Amino acid sequence: MEKIDLEQSIVEVIKTVYDPEIPVNIYDLGLIYRIEVGEEGDVEIDMTLTAPNCPAADFMMEDVRMKVEAIAGVKSLNLNLVFEPEWSYDLMTEEAKLELGLL
Repeated sequence: MEKIDLEQSIVEVIKTVYDPEIPVNIYDLGLIYRIEVGEEGDVEIDMTLTAPNCPAADFMMEDVRMKVEAIAGVKSLNLNLVFEPEWSYDLMTEEAKLELGLL
């Protein structure tokens, strides 16, 4: 699988992961800061949370891990939980803001 196709597949599966408290997927919420796909199928993802003490953190991270690792062509996944820069509403897509009534 081409690197760009693999990255698109990763984004598609991440868009199926939801914070149980917010009816918008974590990609559109802006919780995914970086997706890097290596030539050999090694993937590195930086993600954050809406708040450092998010009670759904383990659930969301495990959901991302299981779904990304299940993609054909993904050899390994390094999933990093980061808090810099701090998440804000500005990171959300327009669609997410509209869904949440912020526009």
